[in-house]
Amino acid sequence: MNNIINIDALIIGAGPVGLFQVFELGLLGIKCCVVDSLSKIGGQCIELYPDKPIYDIPAIPSCTGKELINNLLEQIKPFKPDFYLNQEIKKIKKKNNLFHVRSSKKKFICKTIFIAAGVGAFKHRKLKIKNINNFNNLQLFYKIKNVDIFKNKDIIICGGGDSALDWTLKLINISNSITLIHRRNEFRASPSSVLKMKKLCEEYKMQFLVGQINDFNIKNNKINEIKVISNDGITRRLKLDYLLVFFGLSPKLGPILNWGLNIEKKQIKVNTKKFETNIKGIFAVGDINTYPGKKKLILSGFHETALAAYGSIKYIFPKKKIYTQYTTTSSKLHKILGVKSPKF
Repeated sequence: MNNIINIDALIIGAGPVGLFQVFELGLLGIKCCVVDSLSKIGGQCIELYPDKPIYDIPAIPSCTGKELINNLLEQIKPFKPDFYLNQEIKKIKKKNNLFHVRSSKKKFICKTIFIAAGVGAFKHRKLKIKNINNFNNLQLFYKIKNVDIFKNKDIIICGGGDSALDWTLKLINISNSITLIHRRNEFRASPSSVLKMKKLCEEYKMQFLVGQINDFNIKNNKINEIKVISNDGITRRLKLDYLLVFFGLSPKLGPILNWGLNIEKKQIKVNTKKFETNIKGIFAVGDINTYPGKKKLILSGFHETALAAYGSIKYIFPKKKIYTQYTTTSSKLHKILGVKSPKF
């Protein structure tokens, strides 16, 4: 943790609302960076529904979660924000009107903080089998960093979502064998991925079982087999080298609870004038906040970012008067956005 990042604004959360907060701050000339506990930009849009259609974004009749995030990333390109991924904010301390923020990897000093953490930091849902998590990152994995270790190995994958199917299709080419286990015959994954998986089963290139893991055996200090109870009541023993589990993500507020913020039912209370919290200089936007009449919509979050950005001006430019400008007519904003001013 040698590097200290000095910045006007720190955004916690790289979901759609966090990304649009970059845009609204950028229009006001406010430099920012973004921290997220996930390893990818996009929040719930990417983790939970990348290929599912969204119908309530203004002027966009339909787009997928992935398309929305890609469009937002394109929109904020002129502001060149730095992203610090796969790290959780652990501690926030205010000193001399500046916030000293520590993540699991970095230290930040900033004038303002914008919490756009959705429903909190995501944690992987784990197998609830006694002592099996002692083998986490040894033979049991909830996320994959090094594909090479699975070459020519016997792999069991658990789950019925996109991650489980995607890794099944990816590892089929390098593994010795793959067995996919899901608790039911219906999947939450892309239909095309499910069809590919079933075709591989028909070709005897992999196996699919409907059931749940209920126990495991150890030999020479390693998991050598798991026990799977199927819907037919039969318990099967399966040999393996590695077990990959993709049960999705569970949101947790985590360290946010210790930052001195007013929290009501796992949400941060804000005012509706500028979406500021009880701590001056800390704003909360999107699903993480609460106020009378709050609606958990991406659309609502976008609106909140604009007012929060304007509300932060007094902390970042205390002596500067900022007027509302319009991207249709402001040559200053055109210059910031890197576009030509139209001639009327």
